[in-house]
Amino acid sequence: MAFDHAEAGVDLHIHTTASDGSFSPWEVVACARKTGLSAIAITDHDTVEGAREILSAGLPVDLKFITGVEISSSPPAPYCSQGSFHILGYGIDLDSPPLGEALAALRRQRETRNPQMISRLNTLGVPLTLSEVVAEAGGAVVGRPHMAAVMVRKQAVGSVQEAFDRYLAKGCPAYVEKGRIDFENAVSLIRAAGGLPVLAHPVTVGLPLGELEGLLADLTRRGLAGVEAYYSTHSPEFTQSLLRCAESLGLLVTGGSDFHGEYKSGIHLGVGKGDLHIPFDCYATLIAALT
Repeated sequence: MAFDHAEAGVDLHIHTTASDGSFSPWEVVACARKTGLSAIAITDHDTVEGAREILSAGLPVDLKFITGVEISSSPPAPYCSQGSFHILGYGIDLDSPPLGEALAALRRQRETRNPQMISRLNTLGVPLTLSEVVAEAGGAVVGRPHMAAVMVRKQAVGSVQEAFDRYLAKGCPAYVEKGRIDFENAVSLIRAAGGLPVLAHPVTVGLPLGELEGLLADLTRRGLAGVEAYYSTHSPEFTQSLLRCAESLGLLVTGGSDFHGEYKSGIHLGVGKGDLHIPFDCYATLIAALT
């Protein structure tokens, strides 16, 4: 029987060892094939090296692929995010100079942030050094999951989730705000690179649904192309609300697990917490909008 892409799921929000995931790009590819996914996107934080590695080596014929990146941003006034406000860029040219320069600037800001967070952890009695965290990252962009992994190994906490809940999450005692690109600049960079900007995991923005719908309408007027309606921690009701909102605003619909491997416990490639299914049409409509 021929492989039916329409019946197979996709995952358009995946992190690798190029940023803060525990799977290498090719381990992600192998896992995607084993899981039966029909298409994936690598959306590492502030870097495109994971996507570049896959493209440079060539993809297996049974797995479709779209380039991606995840950018930490900030919503336009008067909106304020109580959580994470991230913009996904799909179908981007990995060699776009303006985008490359902006991502490099974000990575440099991380180099300042990481020692500050480690200093706070030390003050809180957590024995951690920058060299240990850099070694954990293995040459990738150093981030909080790498700190958490070292904390688990040194038995300062019992799990990566505990490390975030007690120390590393926004609002916790070791958290330091990271560099961000304002929304309109993020949109401009993504579109200049030939891509489409999509609001990632709307549930983490931290707004009531009514305010979130108003924000989406505003972002659409400012160049947003899509919204990640299918996501690991979206309830069925929240997903349906986003689908209706996307239809009314003319937004593309995307979806992803936000897979980080061992650094995000309980989130599995393609299926999130086990009940996530992202239709192939999410990939197909993205591709159609890019051509």
